[in-house]
Amino acid sequence: MTIEIKMPALSPTMEEGTLAKWLIKEGDCVASGDLMAEIETDKATMEFEAVDEGVITKILVAAGTDNVKVGTVIALLATEDDSSTKPAPAKTDIAPVASAPVAVSPVAELPATPVAATRAPQGDRVSASPLARRIAAEKGIDLSALAGSGPNGRIIKADVLGAETAAATVVADVATAMPAPTPAPAPASAPEAPPRPVAPVAWDDTIPHSIDKLSNMRKTIARRLTEAKQTIPHIYLTVDVRLDPLLKLRGELNKALELRGVKLSVNDLLIKALGVALVQVPKCNVSFAGDTLVSYQRADISVAVSIPNGLITPIIQDAAGKSLSMIATEMKDLATRAKDGKLQPQEYQGGTASISNMGMFGIKQFDAVINPPQGMILAVGAGEKRPYVIDDALGVATVMSVTGSFDHRAIDGADGAQLMQVLKSLIENPLGLVA
Repeated sequence: MTIEIKMPALSPTMEEGTLAKWLIKEGDCVASGDLMAEIETDKATMEFEAVDEGVITKILVAAGTDNVKVGTVIALLATEDDSSTKPAPAKTDIAPVASAPVAVSPVAELPATPVAATRAPQGDRVSASPLARRIAAEKGIDLSALAGSGPNGRIIKADVLGAETAAATVVADVATAMPAPTPAPAPASAPEAPPRPVAPVAWDDTIPHSIDKLSNMRKTIARRLTEAKQTIPHIYLTVDVRLDPLLKLRGELNKALELRGVKLSVNDLLIKALGVALVQVPKCNVSFAGDTLVSYQRADISVAVSIPNGLITPIIQDAAGKSLSMIATEMKDLATRAKDGKLQPQEYQGGTASISNMGMFGIKQFDAVINPPQGMILAVGAGEKRPYVIDDALGVATVMSVTGSFDHRAIDGADGAQLMQVLKSLIENPLGLVA
């Protein structure tokens, strides 16, 4: 029997990806769980495993091919019961598969979550790959409750990871999956207007220049930022915060943590402060979801990290409930793996609010764009010496400007102002962060 190997959905939001590298070749025998390819999504490069045993008879999409839609057939596998199963003859003077995408018939995209996939066969044994079984055992996930997206409904690694992500951020995933609001339809009597053609972007080609192809990540960033600015009414609230007490506490804590090899950054303390503030002002720890408002019971903070291809936002879960040393340790690990492209989907998808710190670049103040479906993002500027009134006397203090961007559909200005007030108090009286 010949099985079609299709481009997998390696994350709930993945629609297409780059087939970065094949780890097998035509004629190779593979077993369930063997690594077959490296696939670049919009956020990371991930490995793709085999779910059946057999011989690779044909590779249909060459390594390096961009924009491969989820569900596209990328290779063919002949199983043992196929009488024609034979390794492909060695190629001598035939050129390798071209790097251009292979034209295939449109295939419906796989659903973002496993609940819509074909239900895995029930009975004495659930059909699942060995790697999927191992991950499920490690994370305590019941395979019989999952639906498989592999051949014949078999459960694969992506299904297990998707189930874990859905369990942790189920409401956020639902909000993410919702289509953007569309304008009210025109009256029935009005004729439908033809779509307006989009004029190509023009540039001065008389100036020396280069043209670089956009990466999948950059395409996703462009799409999401455009969607956010077009569909979310932003309201911006800025406060000036005196940093000196927080800097003093940071120095004392770093001395105490030196033997443990932990070093706190200012950003680590701000992550904690935002988490605590969101718990104290729960009206800002929300997401707008059409005709419903999603209120979160904990604060998961997405932290903007700049990487060579763009930006990614690894998540510190339950920031309010974690110690500063734990936040620093997790953030260091997440940032390192983010720059290496090795984050798992559940480590950067979800979150209830975001923080973006450009102070290290000397930026005094800026307005950040909300990361939907979240309801707010905090933009952190640089701490600098400024004239400041302390105990009714004019002095000099280290002052930082922070700006909150709020989704005005979900968060009223007064509630946003209360959050910024609480945040300012926590930073200027930082002992509350270690209590």
